[in-house]
Amino acid sequence: MKPKGSKQHRTHASHATVLPGLKRAQGQIGAVSRMIEAHEYCPNIIQQLRAAISALRSLEAHILQNHLEHCVHDAMESKNRKEVEVKIKELIRLFKNK
Repeated sequence: MKPKGSKQHRTHASHATVLPGLKRAQGQIGAVSRMIEAHEYCPNIIQQLRAAISALRSLEAHILQNHLEHCVHDAMESKNRKEVEVKIKELIRLFKNK
């Protein structure tokens, strides 16, 4: 989702490369659900949850890196002070809500 006032940049990287990892995380979350329904042993469920969380964190880091390398970099290169401020505020808001 693009925040108000944000401009999409021509150099923006595609996020399609993260789809396999996202599907893997979805599979892991599905496995957690099945394990809970099957009344599996708690540590096994926790282990599967940790795998899903790790996969999601990896995806988050990849998307953040792309955002910094493309969107934020482009804003900085544009010398458009307002655009730079928008990007900085976006990042602050993201990390405050973490």
